[in-house]
Amino acid sequence: MRGAIVKPDLRFLFRHPAHFIAFGGGVGLSPAAPGTFGTLLAIPLFNWIAPQLAPWTFLVVVVGLFWLGVWASSVTGHALGVADHGGMVWDETVAFLLVLFFVPVHGYWQAFAFLIFRLFDIFKPPPIRYYDRMLKNGFGVMWDDLLAAGYTLLVMAVAYAVIG
Repeated sequence: MRGAIVKPDLRFLFRHPAHFIAFGGGVGLSPAAPGTFGTLLAIPLFNWIAPQLAPWTFLVVVVGLFWLGVWASSVTGHALGVADHGGMVWDETVAFLLVLFFVPVHGYWQAFAFLIFRLFDIFKPPPIRYYDRMLKNGFGVMWDDLLAAGYTLLVMAVAYAVIG
């Protein structure tokens, strides 16, 4: 990373396509809770994309969006001078898209998944915290949220088995 840390704004957002992607089209510029807004961005994206694609095609798209995020986060982190800037929210968006794919399409299940995902993303239980500290690159930015999505899906599977 460079020595100087850049403060992102609209000008920065549109300077490079990677910045626009990493900041979730501008959602990450939110002065409060950008990660929460990045997670919420996944809901309309899911509702727009998922009905148009076969399930396996949707999963392939999510994998592609993950690798797009690795590139965008790497470029943007380098430009900002910090590997995982709080405004870079594409990682939350893509990880929660994956969660939404497996969660029943009912508002209360999606709301519960949202809450659980945010808790795992914020508190970073092991090994999420380890990877968050050790992988200071685009892959690391995306990977820790993918792990949070995995934990979320485990909790959701148990909840669904118990509650039904």
